[in-house]
Amino acid sequence: MERSDGKTSIKSRLKNLGREIWRHRAIYALLIPGLVWYFVFCYIPMGGLSLAFKQYKANLGIWASPWVGFANYKHVFRDTAFWASIRRTLIINAGRLLFCFPFPVLLSLMINELRVGKYKKVMQTVFTFPHFLSWVIVASIITNVLSYDGLVNSILNLLGVGTVNFLGNQRFFQPLLYISEIWKASGWSAIVYMAAISGIDVEQYEAAEIDGATRLQRIIHITLPSIMPTIVVMFILATGNIMTAGFDQVFNLSNAAVKAVSETLDMYIYRLTFQSVTDFSFSMAVSLFKSEINMVLL
Repeated sequence: MERSDGKTSIKSRLKNLGREIWRHRAIYALLIPGLVWYFVFCYIPMGGLSLAFKQYKANLGIWASPWVGFANYKHVFRDTAFWASIRRTLIINAGRLLFCFPFPVLLSLMINELRVGKYKKVMQTVFTFPHFLSWVIVASIITNVLSYDGLVNSILNLLGVGTVNFLGNQRFFQPLLYISEIWKASGWSAIVYMAAISGIDVEQYEAAEIDGATRLQRIIHITLPSIMPTIVVMFILATGNIMTAGFDQVFNLSNAAVKAVSETLDMYIYRLTFQSVTDFSFSMAVSLFKSEINMVLL
């Protein structure tokens, strides 16, 4: 009886679920394109991860290539360039967390403190616009501005300072990454924090203002504590990508002169796959290792 009652209960629940899905079929239909996209572009390609444990042969294809176990990882861990790229990736992304991550928070606080509504919208649009530019365009702008005959060096020459090699100097590469990242992405990232700020009860600000709290005190004691859960979630997500150093940005801003400081893990994988003797199994092993580290950190 208990088993039959359990089966009946499960059947009744499934029927109720089916009725609910059918009743809201229009809403569920909206999920179909997203589910199809994830299945085609995220789940099906996972089959290619098996290359990390195979010796890829083009004439045999992915599935028929012979298994070699962890042989690819033995070669990966012996490569000194691999460990050097990990060190550079960690250094660059630690700097991103230190310098780039707080900036959208500060920007959202500053925009929120603007009293004129139209001016606030204009400033938000101005800061958000760079997000929609590709790194190819941004890198072209930076190259034209900082090259030997660019705007900055032209001004320096007029002032008698002389020409500075901004793009070919290894000391300038990392700060250039941070500055360009802040300019391009801070406005877009600030939208999340501004949405969190808009959910704060206005009465808290009114009560604090009556008590004589200054703007800075209201930010420190009301705004920041209220959006702290959002900041923590965004920080966790950023930490989960610490092994990903922004391939598009690094690829477009790097050159042969700064290769010693610009070959991150993504650039190392790109070089193995496209610029040296092609070994898809080796590069897949590195890619899988990177994803595993990100997953553990997340």
